[in-house]
Amino acid sequence: MSDAPAPKKRKWKDTLHLPKTDFAMRAGLATNEPTSVARWADINLAEKLREARSAAEPFVFHDGPPFANGNLHLGHLLNKVLKDFVVRSRLMQGHQVTFVPGWDCHGLPIEHKVMTNLVEAGRGEALAAMGEDERRLLVRKECQAFAKKFVEIQSGQMARLLTHAEYDAPYLTMDPSYEKVVLEGFADLVDQGLVTRRHKPVHWSIANETALAEAELEYQDREDLSVYVDFVACDADAVAAAFQCELEQKPSFTIWTTTPWTLPANLAIAVHERFRYALCQMDGNLAILASDLAAKVAEKAGVSCEILAECDGSALAGLTYEHPFCDRQGRVVTADYVTLEDGTGLVHTAPGHGAEDYQTGLREGLDAYCPVLGDGTYDDTVPQWLVGMSIWDANEKVTEHLREQGHLLHAERFMHSYPHDWRSKTPVIFRATEQWFVGVDEPTKRDEKSLRQLALDSIDGIQFFPEWGRNRFRGMLESRPDWCLSRQRAWGLPIPAFRDANGAVLMTVASVRAVSAVFGEKGSDAWFACTPEELLAGWDASSDPEAPADLDVATLEKTYDIFDVWMESGSSWNAVMRARGIGYPIDLYLEGSDQHRGWFQLSLLPALGVTGVAPYKAILTHGFMVDKDGRKMSKSGGNALDVDELLQQYGADVCRWWVASLPFENDIKVDLSFFDVAGESYRKIRNTIRFLIGNLHGMTSAEASAVGDPPSTSIDAWLLGETAMLRERVEAAWSEYAFRRAHQLLYDFCNDTVSAVHAVAVKDRLYCDAADSPRRQATRATMRRVVDVLLRLLAPMLPHTTDEAWRALEGEDACLAMETMPGPFSVEVHSEWSKVMDLRNDVLTALEQAKERGVENAMDAGVILPDPDGSLAPFADELADLFGVSRCALSADGSIEIQDLREEPLCDRSRKRDGTVREREEGVFLSDRDAAAVGL
Repeated sequence: MSDAPAPKKRKWKDTLHLPKTDFAMRAGLATNEPTSVARWADINLAEKLREARSAAEPFVFHDGPPFANGNLHLGHLLNKVLKDFVVRSRLMQGHQVTFVPGWDCHGLPIEHKVMTNLVEAGRGEALAAMGEDERRLLVRKECQAFAKKFVEIQSGQMARLLTHAEYDAPYLTMDPSYEKVVLEGFADLVDQGLVTRRHKPVHWSIANETALAEAELEYQDREDLSVYVDFVACDADAVAAAFQCELEQKPSFTIWTTTPWTLPANLAIAVHERFRYALCQMDGNLAILASDLAAKVAEKAGVSCEILAECDGSALAGLTYEHPFCDRQGRVVTADYVTLEDGTGLVHTAPGHGAEDYQTGLREGLDAYCPVLGDGTYDDTVPQWLVGMSIWDANEKVTEHLREQGHLLHAERFMHSYPHDWRSKTPVIFRATEQWFVGVDEPTKRDEKSLRQLALDSIDGIQFFPEWGRNRFRGMLESRPDWCLSRQRAWGLPIPAFRDANGAVLMTVASVRAVSAVFGEKGSDAWFACTPEELLAGWDASSDPEAPADLDVATLEKTYDIFDVWMESGSSWNAVMRARGIGYPIDLYLEGSDQHRGWFQLSLLPALGVTGVAPYKAILTHGFMVDKDGRKMSKSGGNALDVDELLQQYGADVCRWWVASLPFENDIKVDLSFFDVAGESYRKIRNTIRFLIGNLHGMTSAEASAVGDPPSTSIDAWLLGETAMLRERVEAAWSEYAFRRAHQLLYDFCNDTVSAVHAVAVKDRLYCDAADSPRRQATRATMRRVVDVLLRLLAPMLPHTTDEAWRALEGEDACLAMETMPGPFSVEVHSEWSKVMDLRNDVLTALEQAKERGVENAMDAGVILPDPDGSLAPFADELADLFGVSRCALSADGSIEIQDLREEPLCDRSRKRDGTVREREEGVFLSDRDAAAVGL
């Protein structure tokens, strides 16, 4: 046994060119993202971008305003992140994008919260003792402070989501400059003859004692009482003549209603003139109802039914009946909306409590009688036993009274979808009141087309993402009623209407413009702080052809209706985009699908009334967040996820990466575990970026360009070709707002193209080649070009991560958001690369099978490939690395053969058995390449 010392083992790791970068493996997003937000603010990024893109082609994108009344929830996160994808992708494509965030600051949600706070603070009695103007001013002051507080909170939360917007210059619907433009647009609608004041039924919130628009309703299942009621005919002979029979007793008109509380307001019964109606014997009583429904009704009521005679509905028109408990008569009228689907074919008609009933009343000369007060109780025009009673209590009371008086045929409870106030979550009613309306069927003075027709005509010129939104939007426009503009609350923009000494309402185009000027200077609080003379100081009644003759402004009184908040947010195209000169019409509106009924529709109508042109060129909608079981998410339901907690646990970039993965067009199921999945996916992206940057060792873009294009048969040329294709596909996805597709393309590129293929193939040359070897330099130059494009493509989704990586590449003062996409690659890629990649899959399969023979490590294997036509020969230098084996040879025939190289010497440095490995000095085995790299 020799006494000579063993050769000293070399530390070959120290000779390798391993990745080195300041771009950390652990992201630390919760800690580091706020630093990015602060840095972007410190360098005035928004202003710098405005200056840099001042001459670029604009992309006009507009933000729909959320309510300034709480912290951001998961729906806000989805909405704001999707919008930011649009902003950042268009900026990266070189556009000028001025995205002004906005807030809806007026409205019931804020006023309701403020009033609750005031009452809880013991200030309720003091408020009640104040005069009208003083009380409203105090409430408005509190509401303004409340809204301002949450604008600041939400603004910070949106910035924390890494969104890019003009947060230093947002639009607020309570700003005087904004209010001024809303009134100017309203004056234009008045000028077009579209604004009227009418006594008609509107959706009414009893809880909040105010009218509501269609967009302020949500439908929930509700159990109600339905009744079949007999209204006794006044004249048996007239009924007999209609049925051409003889009668010895008065028959009854049998109606069905799901709202027994509206029966005190019944003024008519509607039939369809073309339906057949039957005179039926029902357990000794005579009843009139639709022939097709008689048997069904009798079965429900549990009575026998014999049809004695029939007639058309037209024969019943004009017949009269006695109200079952009010001292008056009603008459039978015809209406096309009567159906044979449910009920009796005779429709209880109360013109003060239904839209169709109201139209029937107009045609028949019936009053829109409404005995229900704003608080949902009856006034003193109803029978004494109902006066002061809540309508909801009256359902049972009326039903019981009908039963006692012998007028109730049948009663039953049923479930149905019923409109509720979207804020109080309480059921609403139809109630006739004096309100301001924008008529959708009145012709405009400009071209004599109605707003409805203009809106329907505009649809074909608008892009919809997804496309199914087009028909949904069209259907809503076709069926929408007139727009009820007025609300009976304090916190909002006052409708500038006055009353003269005779009670007549005064509101002209010129008077509205005069008040608009005052609001622009003093804000809408001026309505409550100023006298009519002060508000109309800029208006000359004598020169206004719409003003009454000899009007004395000193005799005017202010009215106290305020605008529907949708009129304010629906004027943002004018008060923001046109007023600030950003652009009109707007390229894109993006909101939840509920805004087909809301903001999209209620921006379109005033824009068409004012300009004759739709305010937007395209509409993109997203669905709503539900839990993994499909249930609506809410704090009260215990299934809501807190946005701040998500940001603290996962970071904004992971949340954004999750949003990018969503099929957002429909409702989206959410669970905390989904963010874990997004986090794992994000880490793969981050690791890919880190690998690319780490192997550059400071190589600049200019240095990479100087290296030149790789040969078409190199794996580097293949990667550049894949990168060029990726860029083309991702930018196409951006243009179509297909962010999920872009997400999948980018993930697959990082996980498969780079990490699983190229990185595996080039690690050996990166780590083991001589530092200045042409092959290594070519690969590094390729990686520099690839990461340059990849970071830009990822930037809209991962702004912090990509900016962090960009600074690791370009220096601490660099900012990726200031960059745009570089010029396209023109590298030549050999046409046979697809064949080579298919072959790679076959080789990997063969290597997997070789494990059964003990060849566990691919570096212990060699590959012999059949190449009868010589098409693989140009790729010979790349094949071994591409397959991850020690060497590869080509043969003229045969099949794929895996060689077992375990008996051949192993390179101590690269761990390869490439056939050139030999002992270089005692105990040191190196390949030719590795020996040269370390100078042996």
